[in-house]
Amino acid sequence: MALGKNDLPSCLTVERAAFRHTKTFKHDFFAATGLYEGPQGKVILKIGRVAPLFGLPLSWIGRLLARHEARLYALTQGVPGVPRFFGMHGKTGIVHEFVEGRPLKKDDAPADDFFPRLSAMLARIHALGAAYVDLEKRENILLGDDGSPHLIDFQISWHVPANRGGETWPLRLVRDMLQASDRYHLLKHWRRQRPDQLPPEALADAANIPFWIRWHRLLFRPLTLLRRRILVWLGARDSIRVRSPG
Repeated sequence: MALGKNDLPSCLTVERAAFRHTKTFKHDFFAATGLYEGPQGKVILKIGRVAPLFGLPLSWIGRLLARHEARLYALTQGVPGVPRFFGMHGKTGIVHEFVEGRPLKKDDAPADDFFPRLSAMLARIHALGAAYVDLEKRENILLGDDGSPHLIDFQISWHVPANRGGETWPLRLVRDMLQASDRYHLLKHWRRQRPDQLPPEALADAANIPFWIRWHRLLFRPLTLLRRRILVWLGARDSIRVRSPG
């Protein structure tokens, strides 16, 4: 577990307001995520890995991922559907607004404006020079109680600033491919859940898997399955779950 034998802190202070831990959503190898409630509302605390493994220090992973995700949340503030970001918590934690809603389900049929708004949201993120990357996971797409789309978990999102070479080859090529993957996965979810909204050419695009995604699945799916088996063996996962290749 990311925090070893420890649990998430029982209390949290955000912008001078006190919050109390009420629920742990997830505690796996990389991070522990919990819900905190207080008079000012609800927030999410996500703490990256701090525990060693077989005596090897791994807190550097937690620090690296937390700083990266904090930077992506800060970059995308103001994009409709991205939760408000409150900042870092210690060296490996981040705090953001809790979204009233739930993860998008396979059998959901969202309102007419859901996927158009999600598409516009993704376009705004891409215009910032970033790629979301993890849109394949339906659970990262939240269906708000008001019917609006939200994105959470920017842990593996891509962004290299222009002043660090983000607009130079090959980094620009990597960004463009990842953004194209975002658009493909958006169309995939759209096709499955609201195909009535897509013209024939968009339906065809949604069925045409980019070659780099095919290669990624061929090369890394066996490694992902092996990693999950190891985590189950270590007790860091409850089961092995493999997504459908569609």
